[in-house]
Amino acid sequence: MTGLAALTGWAEEGLWHIFLVFFRVGAVVSLLPAFGEHSVPARVKLAAALAFTLIVAPSIPLFAPEVWALPALIHYLLTETLSGLVLGMGFRLFVLALQTAGSIAAQSTSLAQVFGNAGAEPMPAIGHILVVSGLALAVMTGLHVRGAALMILSYEMLPPGTFPDPTHMMVWGVGHISMAFSLAFTLAAPFLIISLLYNLTLGVINRAMPQLMVAFVGAPAITAGGLALLLVLSPLMLTVWMSAFNAFMAAPTSVLP
Repeated sequence: MTGLAALTGWAEEGLWHIFLVFFRVGAVVSLLPAFGEHSVPARVKLAAALAFTLIVAPSIPLFAPEVWALPALIHYLLTETLSGLVLGMGFRLFVLALQTAGSIAAQSTSLAQVFGNAGAEPMPAIGHILVVSGLALAVMTGLHVRGAALMILSYEMLPPGTFPDPTHMMVWGVGHISMAFSLAFTLAAPFLIISLLYNLTLGVINRAMPQLMVAFVGAPAITAGGLALLLVLSPLMLTVWMSAFNAFMAAPTSVLP
């Protein structure tokens, strides 16, 4: 009976441990690229969160409040959920960078309305292509394995039962948001350069031939040029994005230049 009581106590503590881990892991999975997309059904997200929980929970030491009271339980639920959302937002910023780069490129090359809203989230077709390609590349390179490893390491960076430091989170958040916009502009820079050259050329032609409707003549050229540029540069753009994503996975607490 003594052994059975000890086993029952251990099982109860282990179940509470898994329950609290699920809150952090579930928050991360809800924002994790590929697993947390709007196109993924809620049941699939829940199954993925449970699968990640079963991987993460045995890999970290057991933790639980000293006294199981409602205030202690609410405190742990808040801290674990907030920690998961912080980590998940770091992942989600890279998807937003691809979406922003696609929007900038589409607006620059007059492709914003061509097959717009092709995905579950409103975005131009270029953004949809970049996002789907980036997510496929991330999954092919082991996103699920590295994501689980990062969730395990997050318990060292953000200990359970403690709220993230607001000052550190502010610096970290501002730095990574700035990095995301910088990455998006870097990816879309060739399209902006082509758009600038296109508009300068139209201006020169319009000055030389005022009677010519240069907008009607040049519109097909910028559309074809944008599609050709996407065909040529998309592998390089995805390589740059993947390098930044891998750098975040290697050092999630640092602010990338």
